[in-house]
Amino acid sequence: MVAAVRAPFTARSLRDLVFCLAGVLAAVSVLAVPFLLSGIAFLTDRAVGRSGDRPAVSVGFLVAMPVVLVLVVVFASPVGRAAGRWHRATAARLLGAHIAEPSPRRPGRSVSKLVGDGVGWRGIAYSLLKVPLAVVEGYGAFCFVFGLVNLTYPLWWHLFRNHPAGVRLSPARVLTPLGAFGVGTFPGTFAAAAAGAAMVLVAPWVMRGGCAMDLAVMRWLLGPGRLAERLAQLQAGRTRAVDDAAAMVRRLERDLHDGAQIHLATLAMNLGMASEKLGTDGPPRDLAQARDLVAIAHRGAKDALAELRDLVRGIHPPVLDNGLPDALATLASGAALPVTVTTDLPVRPAPAIETIAYFCAAELLANAAKHSGAGHVGIDVAQRGERLVMTVSDDGTGGADPVGAGLSGLADRASVVDGRIRIASPAGGPTRITVELPMRT
Repeated sequence: MVAAVRAPFTARSLRDLVFCLAGVLAAVSVLAVPFLLSGIAFLTDRAVGRSGDRPAVSVGFLVAMPVVLVLVVVFASPVGRAAGRWHRATAARLLGAHIAEPSPRRPGRSVSKLVGDGVGWRGIAYSLLKVPLAVVEGYGAFCFVFGLVNLTYPLWWHLFRNHPAGVRLSPARVLTPLGAFGVGTFPGTFAAAAAGAAMVLVAPWVMRGGCAMDLAVMRWLLGPGRLAERLAQLQAGRTRAVDDAAAMVRRLERDLHDGAQIHLATLAMNLGMASEKLGTDGPPRDLAQARDLVAIAHRGAKDALAELRDLVRGIHPPVLDNGLPDALATLASGAALPVTVTTDLPVRPAPAIETIAYFCAAELLANAAKHSGAGHVGIDVAQRGERLVMTVSDDGTGGADPVGAGLSGLADRASVVDGRIRIASPAGGPTRITVELPMRT
């Protein structure tokens, strides 16, 4: 109830109002085009009528039709694209809906390229559909604006309706969506205020419905086509895959250089020094020091093995050899928080999918332990058709940042195989992160 009362006075409602008014103006500009052409035809007929007998066929029609056809062929593409850019910018600025740009127009101004520009024609189609869409948007804007006006009737009635006794004034008109009625007395102004209050309370939801329909049509017509969008997704996924592989190679080179390589170099040096202390023949020169050097070399060999084992685990955890359920159970057993794992995988996913799911779970568990303040984490993995769905939820404080380095990195890794991540983490918690991946790459 409180939210319904506050809705008309939020910033979102004001932005919706401006967007609806802009939609009404756009629809009016579209409707003005046929009236303009009709005016040109009428003036042409009048000019011909002055010079002689009026012909049987309207000269204005004969003149206007070729002009209209030429204008449509020449200007449909640039006008449609310009209108699309304006509408996308308006939606992004007022509604926060960012619609991707369609493919650029092919270079050249030949008739075939102008006529075959699908983006321009879709912009024209959206402009035409803006007329019926503007009916709903205009209705919501009407309720909002005139609802506020009707609310003021009791306030200004005594200021502007003062008159000498015996003078009868015409009733003030009150505009409502159901029609107009007159108010001739001060008590009647409260009926106008009640109608205004109802209009103001209803207006935000009508405007939101109109904006939602408008955005759906805008994404359909003004965004990139399905094929172009799919191609862009594949190109972005390929780029991320190449970048991820290059980053992994650099990380392996750095870890080998800074870790295992140093340990092995130290091992070789210590063994060489121990060999010198032992000598080539006869009794050892310094047996105690040689033993110390061998012990140091032994510790270095174990450290090098540990470094190499960590590197291998970072590439492909050996625990995944037994399947994702066992790997997640092992991961949960070593977590800093109590973790409950539930799996339902009738079919084993592809190895690459298991690896991505495992690393996503590991990263999300680490984030929960570090930042959430949670007391428990649940991991649920199930197969939904041809998709693997993994949900990681915790009872922490929420507020997970989707654009943070950790979650955005997981989203990039999932998108490489046409997967996605959904994040629900309101302030105060709980946090629920869903990872969707294909069962096969």
